[in-house]
Amino acid sequence: MNKDLIIKSAANLKKAVPLMMKYHVPTTPLNYALWYSYVSNDIPELNAKLDNLIANYNVCPPIQAESLYREFVADKSESSTWDVRQCIEKMLIQLDQSLTDTNSDTTQFQEAFDKTFVDIHRVEEDGCSVEDVLVLLKKLESDSKNMQRSTQFFSQSLATAKDEIASLKVQLQKSQKQALYDSLTGLLNRHAFDAELSSFLNNDSPGLCLIMADIDYFKNFNEQWGHLLGDQVLKAVGRKINDSMRGGATAYRFGGEEFVILLPKSNLRIARHFAETLRKLIEKLSLKDKRSAETIKNITCSFGVAEFENGESLSSFITRADDYLYQAKRLGRNRVLPM
Repeated sequence: MNKDLIIKSAANLKKAVPLMMKYHVPTTPLNYALWYSYVSNDIPELNAKLDNLIANYNVCPPIQAESLYREFVADKSESSTWDVRQCIEKMLIQLDQSLTDTNSDTTQFQEAFDKTFVDIHRVEEDGCSVEDVLVLLKKLESDSKNMQRSTQFFSQSLATAKDEIASLKVQLQKSQKQALYDSLTGLLNRHAFDAELSSFLNNDSPGLCLIMADIDYFKNFNEQWGHLLGDQVLKAVGRKINDSMRGGATAYRFGGEEFVILLPKSNLRIARHFAETLRKLIEKLSLKDKRSAETIKNITCSFGVAEFENGESLSSFITRADDYLYQAKRLGRNRVLPM
């Protein structure tokens, strides 16, 4: 390796490690790679986004850091996807070999059976002895047992493959649950929210506010126009929320028709104003039902807002915002609480 490159690499690591410690970044290979790229100044867009995160949160949010790693540093092929693909390829190779072997054994058995059949026919014509007939029958029995063993092996291979496929399904489902983004709305998902919020609370984030939003009468959209239009409503609201994020605010799909937003370095008054602005933007949304050509305009959301209190637990923080959200629902919906 080039001596200058070694010296440069060591210098970059000496810069990266103190920064990671300063911003409470876990010393994982992923984070080393991210911060090494940062201090190298080779990717200006990465540096700009990471600087923005630090400016807004005073820490490096783990989920958003992972997103930056995936976007700028990592290879496009995720390691978990690669592992699953390798498992599938290995299994297919094994099955293909078993099928090839069984097919070869079947061909050999067919050839042996044809020869034995000819011999049996000759016995009838030539009037061979009983001993000759017994020899032919034993040969047929031996060939049949070999074929049986071959087919049993193939059946076992299929059974094993079935178990491996079931295991792969579990792995894929787990991988999907661990994914950062919600596939329908494109927002960060509940798993990302839980990890991000825990990180903020563990690193003392003053002024952290939480906004919970729920689409009003969402079941009516599904019942009146169908689930496809319901999905369009979710996408439209998710897009509007995402487009409105600023000042370090981050949006997540919490589940179903519910969304959450984290605002760093804020306070209850600012967060409530943020939610009110978002409420007004959403109530202006309209969608067109392609089947009936009818325009749907009555899309609104209710909001609950809370500011983190020192010593409060994560569940208590979420519950306070959630309680305000359902108060807003009971008071007529399409409103922000507390007032």
